[in-house]
Amino acid sequence: MHFASLTVDPAFRVGPVDPRLYGSFVEHLGRCVYEGIYEPGHPTADAHGFRGDVAALTRELGVPIVRYPGGNFVSGYNWEDGIGPVASRPTRIDLAWRSVEPNHVGVDEFQRWVGSVGASTMMAVNLGTRGLDAARNFVEYCNHPSGTYWSDQRRAHGSLDPYDIKVWCLGNEMDGPWQIGHKTAEEYGRLAAETGKAMRLVDPSIELVACGSSSRAMPTFGSWEATVLRETYEVADYVSMHAYYQERDGDRGSFLASAVDMDAFIDAVIATADHVRAVGRHRKRINISFDEWNVWYQTRFVGEKNLSISRTPRLIEDVYSVTDAVVVGNLLISLLRHADRVRIGCQAQLVNVIGLIMTEPGGPAWRQSSYHPFALTSRYGRGTVLRLEPRGPVYDTAAHGEVPVLDAVAVLADEPSGGVTVFAVNRDQHQELTLDVDARSLPSLTSASHVTLSDDDPDAVNDATQPNRVVPRQLDPPKLDGGRLQAVLPPLSWNMLRLT
Repeated sequence: MHFASLTVDPAFRVGPVDPRLYGSFVEHLGRCVYEGIYEPGHPTADAHGFRGDVAALTRELGVPIVRYPGGNFVSGYNWEDGIGPVASRPTRIDLAWRSVEPNHVGVDEFQRWVGSVGASTMMAVNLGTRGLDAARNFVEYCNHPSGTYWSDQRRAHGSLDPYDIKVWCLGNEMDGPWQIGHKTAEEYGRLAAETGKAMRLVDPSIELVACGSSSRAMPTFGSWEATVLRETYEVADYVSMHAYYQERDGDRGSFLASAVDMDAFIDAVIATADHVRAVGRHRKRINISFDEWNVWYQTRFVGEKNLSISRTPRLIEDVYSVTDAVVVGNLLISLLRHADRVRIGCQAQLVNVIGLIMTEPGGPAWRQSSYHPFALTSRYGRGTVLRLEPRGPVYDTAAHGEVPVLDAVAVLADEPSGGVTVFAVNRDQHQELTLDVDARSLPSLTSASHVTLSDDDPDAVNDATQPNRVVPRQLDPPKLDGGRLQAVLPPLSWNMLRLT
C-alpha cells in the first residue's frame, strides 16, 4: 500500500472559484441538439419540444453557463437562419460536420431552454465566413431592449425582454486549417479586435473571449496567442483554451496523468498572456476561458471529410469507462488548481457527442460514468481553492515522465459552517493509497465523509440497459481526530473527502 499526505490551511489561497468553471457546451453537431436536448414527440418533451429528462439531468449537473452554437459549426452559421417562424427557416448544409441543419432550434429556442435549466448562454459569433456586421447585429438582437431594427425583430418573435447575454466568443479555433474561414494569427487578431470593438459599442457590458490555440500540439501554439493578444488585448477579457485527452496504445499510466499536460498548457498560456501584458504596459490581466475540454477518442473518429451529408448522424458518441471518469475528475482538479486565472470552463459536450448524458430517440436518457465526478465537483467545489503541496509516491510515464500517484485540490466553502472538500485521484492502477490529511488549522471541523468513483473493472461503463452500472459509492467515514484524518483511496479512483 502507498502512503501520501497533504496539509489543508486556509492561509494558502489560490483564489475564489468562478461558478462558470463548471460550464458545458451545446453544439449543432451530431445528436447534441436534435435527439439530445430537443426532441418533439418524446414522452418527456415540453410544449417547446425540449426533452424533460435531459433538462432534469442538466439541472442536476449544476451547469451555470453553456457555450453555443459551436464549435466548428459556428464558422459557417448564419444566426438569422434560426429566428422567426420555424416553418419559414431555411434548411442548410453544415459543412463543418457534413450534416443537414433544419434550423428548428435557434437563438430564441436555445435561450428558452438554457433558462429552464438554470444556466446562461456563452454565445459564439461566426468569424469564419462572416464578421463584424453580423456580430454587432447579433448583439443588438439579443441584448438591446427595443426601438431598433434587430431588437424589434426579437420582440416580434416573442421575446419582449432582452436576453442580456454577457459572454461572447470571437469565433472558434481560427488557427485550425480544418476551420471554415481559417486565418493566420495576424488576420484573425485584427478581425477579432475590430469585431469586439463594434460589439461593445452595442453593449458595453459584455465580456469577450479571443481564440487561443485549438490545442497545445498546434505548430503555431504560443506564437498564435502572442500575436492575437497583441491585437486584442484591450478588447478581450479572456483567451480560449481547448484540450482533449485519450488513452493511446494501451498506455493507461500516461492517460491517467493527463492533468499534468493540462497544468503545463494552462501555465504556458498564462505566461504568454502576461508577457503581452508586460510588453504592452497594459493594466488589466487576461484570464482563461477553457471552453472545450474532455476525454475524446479522436483516433476512433473517421474525420469530417469521410462523412456523408445526413440528418442527426451519430457522431463522436464515445462511451466512457471508469478510467475515463477518473481522468475527467482529475482534469477538474487541474482547472480548480488554476482558479485564479481560469474563470470559465466548458466541458464538451453536454449530450451524446462526447457527452456526460446519453439519449435514445423516444427512449431513455442516462448518465455516463463521467457525469458523476463532474456533478459532485460542481456541487461541492464552490468557494475558495486552497493551495496544496501533496507528498507521496511517484511513477514513470512515457508521455509525461515522472508524475505523482496522488493528485488533489481543496476547496474551502464560503459559508462559515461549510467546511472543506478535498478532491483526490489515486492514479495507481493496482494499489490502494492511504492519504493523511492535516487540517489542524481548521479546528472547527468535526466530521468527515468519503465518496469514491472506482470499480473492480476499470473498463466498466453505463449504457441504456445498465444506466447505473458505474455510480459513486459512499465509503466508511474517515475518523477526524485532532484535526487529522486518514482515508484509503481505492486503486484507480476519483475521491471526494468532505470535512464539515
